[in-house]
Amino acid sequence: MEHFMRPDGLPPVNGYSHAVRFSGVLVAVSGQVPLDGSGQVVGAGDVEAQVRQVFVNLGAALTAAGSGLDRVVKLTVYLTDLADLPVFRAVRDEFIDPSRPPASSLVQVSGLVHPAFRVEVDALAAG
Repeated sequence: MEHFMRPDGLPPVNGYSHAVRFSGVLVAVSGQVPLDGSGQVVGAGDVEAQVRQVFVNLGAALTAAGSGLDRVVKLTVYLTDLADLPVFRAVRDEFIDPSRPPASSLVQVSGLVHPAFRVEVDALAAG
């Protein structure tokens, strides 16, 4: 896997790569939300707990598919409040190596499928 954090002519980045090149199997993970294994909402009102649960869920889904968080090449992040971005980045960096960040997109949404959810993340990873 090769990360292109700032190719010539592109603007500086903050926590993501403009492009990531890899070969092999692609694993697509559906949007993960802050639900625990029993389907209960984690951290209602606590964005840090919600982001942490989302990354735990992403890790479990990737492991089941024969990949892992260290193989993520693209994240799409949905936040209901952009003020949560610094907390999101801090928790993300506990799970994803900040020296090899995936390509990423960030979308502010007016709401997610459950009114208590503040974050959802889907991922593409090398298998």
